[in-house]
Amino acid sequence: MPESTPTAASLVGEEYEVEIGPVAHGGHCVARTPGGQVLFVRHTFPGERVVARVTDGRADSRFLRADAVTVLDPAKERIEAPCPFSGPGRCGGCDWQHVKPGAQRKLKAAVLTELLAQLAGVTPEEVSWDGTVEPAPGDKVAPGEVPAWRTRVQYAIDAEGRAGLRRSRSHEVEPIDRCLIAAEGVSELGVEARSWPQIASVDAIAATGSNDRMVVLTPRPGGRLPLVELDRPVSVMRAQEKRGKGGGPGQRTLHPVHGRTFVRERADGRTWRVGEGGFWQVHPQAAELLVDALMRGLTPRKGETALDLYCGVGLFAGALAARVGETGAVVGVESSKRAVEDARHNLADAPRVRIEHGRVDQVLPRTGITRADLIVLDPPRAGAGKRTVEHLATLGARRIGYVACDPAALARDLAHFRAVGYVPRFLRAFDLFPMTHHMECVAILEPAAKGA
Repeated sequence: MPESTPTAASLVGEEYEVEIGPVAHGGHCVARTPGGQVLFVRHTFPGERVVARVTDGRADSRFLRADAVTVLDPAKERIEAPCPFSGPGRCGGCDWQHVKPGAQRKLKAAVLTELLAQLAGVTPEEVSWDGTVEPAPGDKVAPGEVPAWRTRVQYAIDAEGRAGLRRSRSHEVEPIDRCLIAAEGVSELGVEARSWPQIASVDAIAATGSNDRMVVLTPRPGGRLPLVELDRPVSVMRAQEKRGKGGGPGQRTLHPVHGRTFVRERADGRTWRVGEGGFWQVHPQAAELLVDALMRGLTPRKGETALDLYCGVGLFAGALAARVGETGAVVGVESSKRAVEDARHNLADAPRVRIEHGRVDQVLPRTGITRADLIVLDPPRAGAGKRTVEHLATLGARRIGYVACDPAALARDLAHFRAVGYVPRFLRAFDLFPMTHHMECVAILEPAAKGA
């Protein structure tokens, strides 16, 4: 929430006629009120003139958040949003439903270019990036069409038991009868068509490469599970939330109700067991695309030693193991206990792979590893951070592959790497979250002296 004093007047509901400036990271564009206050405006496009209604902020806030509620001068890239639940005050799942697909990717490219310059001090030319955000094969659709890509959807359930999605920056639920970006395997379950009394949320998962389907039900406090009858065979898990200290978010534990406790995914010539809670890319083509980009950039050689940090269920560790061969070795590190169990299961036939459980910044110093030829890291949205980057620089890797789901975190970490002697030589960006502001990037780093 914008910083302000409790006594300052709330501006929520105020409307301003504004000219929309550049796109910013987070699914909004920048404008200013007539008084000069910064506005972050959703549901608009650079160059438009709109009436913006404030949704968050006070008179002395550093910035305000707003929705474009009336478009006075539309951009040529604007279209009618295909989703009936999109728009001001509605579902917060998509940011760019009102923008042509090709223009969405240009917005993402502009954001990435700005963040690289601002936070990492590099240009697209310096990282051999052609300035494009690449669509996944099959996702290049005509204006007005929406690719159905999301293989994991968390439905929130309202007080009447209706399935929906959260509104932007809100706990309020927007009931829906269909999510356009949901993959076919999710939509065919029919979660939206039935009532969910006493349930707080329903996670629907549709595996890629198998017919495995799973739903995870989180009951409301004191609530009971319903008899689950969906439109397709499905495994069922029950989630139990344990409150943390002070009543904050705690740990979620899962209990099997019916069927398997995992789904089977397929990528890089292997089948991967992924338990609920174990990370897997949401876009059905993401795993293959990212493995390919990483391996092309790293060029693993037989006999090399590699690290896979934040390794999840072992996808990149397995890809590295297949390429460094029987004389090479791979060590993966992952903090999720369930993901570690899955990774060890998935790579049980690769004796030169070792999976360690724990946080990267804590486990890596304890492994005794002082040298590595290759390093892959796929950190959470916050990034790896300065401390981890400094440790990685001491290992003397000839190349480091960084997979990033947040371009700001990537840019910050690239700056940390530069400070310790590693610079990005190659970068690709992928539009693996169409209709949203999110993207996935792969950067390949080398010691700065190598290119000097």
